[in-house]
Amino acid sequence: MQSFRTELENPLVEKDIVDLERKIRLFREGKIHEEKFRSLRLARGVYGQRQQGVQMVRIKLPYGKMTFNQWKRIADISDEYSTGNLHLTTRQDIQIHFVSLDRTPELWAKLEQDDITLREACGNTVRNVTASPTAGIDPQEPFDVTPYADATFRYFLRNPICQEMGRKFKISFSSSDADTALSYMHDLGFVPKIKDGQRGFKVLVGGGLGAQPALAHLYHEFLPVDQLIPTVEAVLRIFDRHGERNSRHKARLKFLIAKIGFDEFKRLVTEEWTALKSKTYTIEAPAEAVLETPTTSLAYGTDEVYNQWLKSNVFPQKQSGYYGVFVRVPLGNIHSETSRNLIGQIEPYVANDVRVSINQGLLFRFVKAEDLPRVYEILAAHELAQPGANSTANITACPGTDTCNLAISDSTSISLELEKVIGQEFPDLIFNNDILIKISGCMNACGQHSMAQIGLHGSSMKAPDKRVLPALQVLLGGGTLGDGSGRVADKVIKIPSKRGPQALRWILNDYEQNATDGEYFNDYYDRQGEKYFYGILKPLTDLSTVVDSDFVDWGQTESFATEIGVGECASVIIDLVATLLFETEEKFDWAEQALKEGRYADSIYYSYSVFVSGAKALLLDKSVSVSTQHAVIKEFDKQFVESGEFSFAGQTFTERVLQINQLEPSPEFAERFLGEALDFLQRAKAFREEAVAAKA
Repeated sequence: MQSFRTELENPLVEKDIVDLERKIRLFREGKIHEEKFRSLRLARGVYGQRQQGVQMVRIKLPYGKMTFNQWKRIADISDEYSTGNLHLTTRQDIQIHFVSLDRTPELWAKLEQDDITLREACGNTVRNVTASPTAGIDPQEPFDVTPYADATFRYFLRNPICQEMGRKFKISFSSSDADTALSYMHDLGFVPKIKDGQRGFKVLVGGGLGAQPALAHLYHEFLPVDQLIPTVEAVLRIFDRHGERNSRHKARLKFLIAKIGFDEFKRLVTEEWTALKSKTYTIEAPAEAVLETPTTSLAYGTDEVYNQWLKSNVFPQKQSGYYGVFVRVPLGNIHSETSRNLIGQIEPYVANDVRVSINQGLLFRFVKAEDLPRVYEILAAHELAQPGANSTANITACPGTDTCNLAISDSTSISLELEKVIGQEFPDLIFNNDILIKISGCMNACGQHSMAQIGLHGSSMKAPDKRVLPALQVLLGGGTLGDGSGRVADKVIKIPSKRGPQALRWILNDYEQNATDGEYFNDYYDRQGEKYFYGILKPLTDLSTVVDSDFVDWGQTESFATEIGVGECASVIIDLVATLLFETEEKFDWAEQALKEGRYADSIYYSYSVFVSGAKALLLDKSVSVSTQHAVIKEFDKQFVESGEFSFAGQTFTERVLQINQLEPSPEFAERFLGEALDFLQRAKAFREEAVAAKA
């Protein structure tokens, strides 16, 4: 692997990419511990695959927006570094797979030429900020949330408060009370409101899916827009300091709130306000462009397939005379060649603002009625004109065992089988937006199965002869209620994967035959109850009748095995304490640089990180492990200050470090805190050197 420099004009971005290249070399040389390197590369959008030696690269598209040039750039990158496939995700990112780790800095540099980032697309960071794809054109929206989603993305990118949190953090912005960005299942979700002529948001906090889904708490009925950024910052600071860091399965914000209580969480957030960089933050929302209103009206033709597409995939925008067009992308996979050809043909008819939707599709905007037949013709030529883009017929699925380390069983091939059942036996469901089907390869819910009316996730079962076969956990009754409310699906029953199509057939047949006119699926599910559906599906659990093909997962040829992929291995033993102290020095350098640049709040937070990281290193040297930053601070007092090994001019370590939320982020405090951090760093290094010498 050779060193390189980029041709980018943005020095921050160039530093990121050069640093990634340097850290990869150090990792290859065995000079960075595997776990620390994993954390670093994840925060740069580089994620290990099920297959050894290659990476998945997640490309971050804030609120799912991309221009035609950006789309072309991603397609070209996929050809050069990946397989030519672009995978659209439920978080409005694009993923490419089978990328060499050593080529990721070069790949990133080329993406940045069109202002596309990998930064913080994975890892324990603020992940991609999602939003309703219809934001800005939604007839029901109080105002366009796009500028607020964009400002949130930009403010927290590279922000020191959220670079090394205990776990990932997800934020969404819905365009209206329909809550199509699913605020109730996010760490922070925002629903736009107007109160007394003022813009603001209803705020939900602490939601999440995964193996233990939780609905978000109502935090604010109305938060003025100039309080948006300060509120997010305060919440992130509390999560960073108090969030779990040892047990990944208990490290999301929802678990912190459950542990300390919602009232205590709110108290801590309020207490943090003094230390915020900005107590208010104005976000400029540009005036909407005045467009000439087209005169042609929407017209159905004689082609029934075209009419189905028009009815199910096209909707009138709030801008009179213009239409939005949803594009159904099977399994979220679109090839680079298809992308380039499609762009070249469709560009004259749609806006240069394409959105990736949370159901792994695309949205074209500002299409005139007179151009809809031509748009349909182009999409059809690329096999992208299937109707039912937001319907039961369009099943959402994560990549599953195709590439994911964590997947247990297939989620993609089974999706195609279920779509066949719908297309052949329930064709009218292309117009049904009430029943959504979502599938994940494991319980972690990347396919959002736990908030679907019909959800499935990968699992396994053991046959009477002790052989293991692929299975599906069936969940029913989840969904979006609107205005920040939602439902978590019930786990009903586990069945062999090969019986999944029959399960769907039985569920839909029962609903069609027994529901009253106009009765929504979840209302019918509530009326009948979980045990009723368990009884319907129970015959499918009979393993005495399994055949050999049941032991081969969908899309596979070999017998099923519950294999978990493995990541990279450094194959060396690293001094973790020394590594932590090295990182502490790096954090001090960042604090010093931020102070020189007048970024006082950033400098203060980096100085705080020096205290925490240094203390963690010395605690580790005593074999003391704690699970939160707050616990590190408290335990250092117990282990080092009370023993007399460290003193702080009459202060406890806690008092010294937690000045961070007691004082305004002034230049004077930033300079003093940096000096105190330097003093602690020097003493920590000397203490460690003496300890090593004593053991020699």
